[in-house]
Amino acid sequence: MNQSKQITDGALLAGVFIVLVLIAAFIPFVSLIASVLLPIPFIIYAHRYSWRPSLLLFAVISLLTILFATLLSLPLAVIPGIGGIMIGVAMHKQLTPYETWARGTVGFMFGFLFTYVFAQLVMDINLMQAYEQMIRQSFEQTEQLFKQFGVGSDVNEQMKMFEQRLPMIANLFPMLLIIGALFMAFLSQWIGYKIINRMEKMAFRFPPFRHLTFPVTIVWLYLIAILISFMNLDPDGYVAISAQNLIALLGFFMAIQGISFIFFFVYKRNMSKALPIIITIFIVILSPFLVPLVRILGIIDLGFRLRERMDVKK
Repeated sequence: MNQSKQITDGALLAGVFIVLVLIAAFIPFVSLIASVLLPIPFIIYAHRYSWRPSLLLFAVISLLTILFATLLSLPLAVIPGIGGIMIGVAMHKQLTPYETWARGTVGFMFGFLFTYVFAQLVMDINLMQAYEQMIRQSFEQTEQLFKQFGVGSDVNEQMKMFEQRLPMIANLFPMLLIIGALFMAFLSQWIGYKIINRMEKMAFRFPPFRHLTFPVTIVWLYLIAILISFMNLDPDGYVAISAQNLIALLGFFMAIQGISFIFFFVYKRNMSKALPIIITIFIVILSPFLVPLVRILGIIDLGFRLRERMDVKK
């Protein structure tokens, strides 16, 4: 009976997935929504039956994707498939939300790496070079726009400085993939929680954002990466590029830690719940000025255990 139900559920969810793939591949107006929902069938199935039946479903769906939407659409099955299965299996094992998020992030990263290799071997496209080319085109369009409006020399100087930093920005491609995997895993897990809670009367949920804290180890990794960046290294060398990506990624985590502390502080002081949301919006809008301050706040929170000190003082 259980095996029969597995086959029925697998066939149903495979059908739902193929419909979503066809929408994502051929209907541009709703393709973004469909792409976001692609991991959900895998999450539901892996949550119910764990990883072995899910891998079989993944193989079947990958084959159906090639048949219905051509070989070039295979990454549309691989990326949400691996990420969704990792999230669903973690939910099946009843891991904590943040452990589930971490596993989902690893799954999406493997999907992105497969896509990178697939594009290189099958489509003869180097995604890193395409990313660098896209940055250069955006820079050239911005520069032409400024020239049309007759912007002064100060802005031209800034544009020249930005042009000099283009290679460094292009080197941050791996960091962007990791942040993309983090975002995709979080969004997929959150939607999966909502759907499974409604379908199966479960109670999956993320803990309040104010409780989010990262391990203290990442502060030391961040400082070590900064020290390495001060060394006289080849800018295009592996060590220098790795340090750049590590600084950017861990700096992103420190900024998240700082925003989380703001939510915690406002909650402890019984202030308005809207206040941290408004502050976060301002941080995003004025990110070049405020994100470094928030990052420092995150480092202080982790390094000096501000939350524990506030709890003890209270």
